[in-house]
Amino acid sequence: MQEIEIHEVPFDSPVAQRLITAALADLGARYGGSGDDTPVDPSEFVPPAGVFLVARLDGQPVGCGGWRSHGDEGDTAELKRMYTAPQARGRGVARTVLAAIERSAREHGRKRIILECGDRQPEAIALYAAAGYERIPNFGFYADAPGCLSFGRTL
Repeated sequence: MQEIEIHEVPFDSPVAQRLITAALADLGARYGGSGDDTPVDPSEFVPPAGVFLVARLDGQPVGCGGWRSHGDEGDTAELKRMYTAPQARGRGVARTVLAAIERSAREHGRKRIILECGDRQPEAIALYAAAGYERIPNFGFYADAPGCLSFGRTL
């Protein structure tokens, strides 16, 4: 099995933007529209306020995800832009990225991580459940949208 390499990159870097564009296209195919209209500022993913990670297999970027600070307390991270390219799915990329995101958030003093997901993403829902995430009250941009599911866990 090939080793998955995780690299911290700027959210607005070309490699991150290619993966984010693919993630939004995937969400658009599932839900319509742009995929996700949540306001996101690249500066939200600059340490210590957040981090963005890219996963590589054989040197090729195949997955991404990051966290940004959430709320005023400074102890919660919000997971954003998790994605694995179709050709790399089923190879542990998402689990590896998720673990690296959680580790980074913990290292930056976050005690909890939360996320929004849609009900048309069964693979993501299964990943989060297997990683110990539990349903929480909906929050954020899509809090009142039909099909919005929010999850969280203690780090």
